[in-house]
Amino acid sequence: MEWEVVIGLEIHAQLATRSKIFSAASTAYGAEPNTQACAVDLGLPGVLPVLNGRVVRMAAKFGLATHSSVARRSVFARKNYFYPDLPKGYQISQFELPIVHDGYLDIDMPDGETRRIGITRAHLEEDAGKSLHEDFQGETGIDLNRAGTPLLEIVSEPDMRSAAEAVAYMKKIHALVRYLEICDGNMQEGSFRCDANVSVRPKGQEAFGTRAEIKNINSFRFVERAINYEVERQIEVIEGGGEVVQETRLYDADRDETRSMRSKEEANDYRYFPDPDLLPVELDQAFIDEVEKELPELPDAKRERFMQDFGLSRSDATALTGSRELADYFEQTVAAAGGEGKLCANWVMGEVAGVLNKEGREISASPVSPELLGGMLQRINDGTISGKIAKQVFEAMWNGEGSADDIIEKKGLRQITDSGAIEKIIREVLDASPKQIEQYRAGQEKLLGFFVGQVMKATQGKANPGEVNKLLKKMLAD
Repeated sequence: MEWEVVIGLEIHAQLATRSKIFSAASTAYGAEPNTQACAVDLGLPGVLPVLNGRVVRMAAKFGLATHSSVARRSVFARKNYFYPDLPKGYQISQFELPIVHDGYLDIDMPDGETRRIGITRAHLEEDAGKSLHEDFQGETGIDLNRAGTPLLEIVSEPDMRSAAEAVAYMKKIHALVRYLEICDGNMQEGSFRCDANVSVRPKGQEAFGTRAEIKNINSFRFVERAINYEVERQIEVIEGGGEVVQETRLYDADRDETRSMRSKEEANDYRYFPDPDLLPVELDQAFIDEVEKELPELPDAKRERFMQDFGLSRSDATALTGSRELADYFEQTVAAAGGEGKLCANWVMGEVAGVLNKEGREISASPVSPELLGGMLQRINDGTISGKIAKQVFEAMWNGEGSADDIIEKKGLRQITDSGAIEKIIREVLDASPKQIEQYRAGQEKLLGFFVGQVMKATQGKANPGEVNKLLKKMLAD
């Protein structure tokens, strides 16, 4: 039997506020356990939550950027459940009336196809605390620093049909919240994580299969691996005569498997009801218009502009707009180089990205600034250095040896462009290669590469390759 995979993601993006969603306690990462939890976060008797206005603005920004409806009226509810790291015994979230609903996001797949993924809703809620197991023998510690941290939970429609699509969608949301500057996207610190709802059904069947929810996955690689494992597990269960049960599962990265955590709750298990301590959030058109004016150029619009202004292919423009920092670095490089978008794109995605990946750095930590890189690319354009010599110059710049001009002068890397000087070296190479000349003239034209190599070797790579090729062909034809 052929199976179809059905996937929906619930992405939790921690909003980039300095204080929590309902209290003035700090959201800074890395503090000593339980030093950033105030009376409101602890749910002590007599305290009242006060909504942080910035989270509303951030949620509205996200809604406008994803073609969603931003609700004029949204309501906070109490989601009741007991867990050790939830001091109040309930979580303040949104249920029936979320702040954002009915949107979509288009994702580009490697095969060139564009897929539209529906966004059911995005609602505001507070995070719970964290259970700690490592430092306690047979016991669990509770750190409530995260309790009350503002989250935007982004719930997709079950529109994805493969783990690859789910990863592409998650990456697009990750890039978008960073473009909007509403979330830092730091997955190691838990600022951006997701739950994946996965089910399978026979191909052609309309009804969905029974789904399992895989909780708290915090890397793109693990999302893909967890979904693929879960799909295989469910198919194996069904084909073995069993039934998939609706449950919550955890992904174990060390064993590369999902395992059962608890039976999956339904909405009525949480006994949602409007929070009596919080008024409904009411927004007017003036507020929506004001937020819309604050929107930056978004990834899709930037990609189209890069294609139009710099003559880039769709795949190159997509790669360069994958993060706001990378797109800014590229544009600043083009400005410093005086144009030449394609050459700049090749260097940013090639040499720069390669060394950054090797050293595990972000583009913001590149020791070669856009101005330094652009200055070097100008020297390729004006013929001062060749592309090959540029790699030596780039390496020296990366190691902090100065600007391209400094390095070229200091190391004597200026390209030889004088035709007379190149012709003299070619003559010496030809005089030393009578056999190869004979073979070339007999039809073995691939030997041109041999002659070019010998000339470049004799000039330590400094001869202008275009001039070498032109003169060699002329002199070998004589």
